[in-house]
Amino acid sequence: MIDLYTWSTPNGRKVSIMLEECGLAYAAHPVDISKDEQFKPDFLKISPNNRIPAIIDRDNGRSLFESGAILMYLAEKTGKFWPKEEGAHWQTVEWLMWQMGGIGPMIGQVHHFLRNAKDKAPYAEERYIKEAHRLYGVLDRRLAQVEYLSGAYSIADMATWPWISRFEWHTVDLHKYPNVLRWYKAIAVRPAVVKGYHVPVRQPGIPMPA
Repeated sequence: MIDLYTWSTPNGRKVSIMLEECGLAYAAHPVDISKDEQFKPDFLKISPNNRIPAIIDRDNGRSLFESGAILMYLAEKTGKFWPKEEGAHWQTVEWLMWQMGGIGPMIGQVHHFLRNAKDKAPYAEERYIKEAHRLYGVLDRRLAQVEYLSGAYSIADMATWPWISRFEWHTVDLHKYPNVLRWYKAIAVRPAVVKGYHVPVRQPGIPMPA
């Protein structure tokens, strides 16, 4: 049994999707970041950076924070979604790190400046929207070569897809990135993705391009 401490954000959904894909039993514990619950002392004990998601594996008492680390841990625990063949193994790591270092923080800034900033910041908006489109382009070119980021469906896709599911927030027309669109739709209908998307709070539905 895995205890999952999470909220309905792209980083949180990475792990709930992985848990569903692996068929692992888990209990979801909501950490409402809109109420600053991530700063509570009990959560700090398992997530020193005060960020969701975090897990505790009841099998061995191990706790982990940082979504990428959790994905790798669960993949290693189950032997799923992280190829063992050396080339594909490290290709998966490459694209997982690309998400962690690019898609996540850069598109997160788009979310902040377009949706959350109290004052308009034209320079910041232009800078991060431009970078978001650059990253969509990188993703589109990669997916022109392969079906999924490292060839087969993997933790790299599970890490990236939840961020792309907010394409409307990014003012991105997915039809301009046809390979991303194909990949996005294929993942969006996976039963485990549909279930994991709605953890810990049920949403209206997975956004789909018109």
